[in-house]
Amino acid sequence: MRRTPVLALVAVGTFLLVLAGLARFWIADRIISAPANQYSVLELAAPGAQYFSIADGKVLTADLKMLVTTRGDVQQATESRVVWDEFTVVDDVTNNKRQISMSERRSAFDRHTGVGLNCCNVSVNKEPVQLKGQIYLYPFGAEKKTYQFFNQTARQAFDSVFVGEETVGGLRVHKYQMKVPPTKVATVTAPGSLFGLTEQGDVQLDRWYEGVETHWIEPTSGAPVKQESNRVETLKTQDGVERTKALVLNASFTQKTVDQMVRNATDAKNQITLLRVTIPVVLLVAGVLVLVLAVVLGRRHRTE
Repeated sequence: MRRTPVLALVAVGTFLLVLAGLARFWIADRIISAPANQYSVLELAAPGAQYFSIADGKVLTADLKMLVTTRGDVQQATESRVVWDEFTVVDDVTNNKRQISMSERRSAFDRHTGVGLNCCNVSVNKEPVQLKGQIYLYPFGAEKKTYQFFNQTARQAFDSVFVGEETVGGLRVHKYQMKVPPTKVATVTAPGSLFGLTEQGDVQLDRWYEGVETHWIEPTSGAPVKQESNRVETLKTQDGVERTKALVLNASFTQKTVDQMVRNATDAKNQITLLRVTIPVVLLVAGVLVLVLAVVLGRRHRTE
């Protein structure tokens, strides 16, 4: 009967060691994932931007405000994917013009890696797209390397290059930069007179876009805490001649949004650390201590 407590301790210690491994390498990976019920409202500001106003027939200079609302489509989510719908509204604050631009997109991506998936009617402004690369998030445990990141304006993925580490709101983050080369993104029809053309009636113009996007990412969670977008969009006639600037801006998260994103990323980082480090280590130490106690009791019983 004396061996019963020792055997029980060995069983408990072994169980704790196995549970530590499961917690670190199996349970954590299934719990840590992008939320299906995502809801967020982000605000960006673009002071001194320029945009072509059809109503005014000219390029206006103004401070722009952008509200980006993102909602998760819970019904389309599975254990391996999430589907998010995004709505962006741009207001001209300087000239008191509301909703000068509105856009939307529907994205599906792997909830563990953040890589885009082509299902669930993914689209940009109701037009189907082929998703590739990271969509909203970088991978959990983002590395200091180049990732492919999807750009919704160009509707394709480009290299997002790791360029260094910085501190945002007291949080250590990775900085990535994505350069989008000149890319034709649309063809529009407008009165030629707006662009100083002598042709009567409407003309076709190609809209070209190029820019640089910078992301500041908390690496443990892969979550953004800050974002900046420098973009230049022009309208060119079919002969390739630029007729006007369509949009020139430098937009970035407002400080209120940065503070909100830092809090969210900090919470996510702490939860991931708890699941991947703290709990497994506590279980591992407890298991080892129980096994040591079993050895001590076993030796004591043999000497009695």
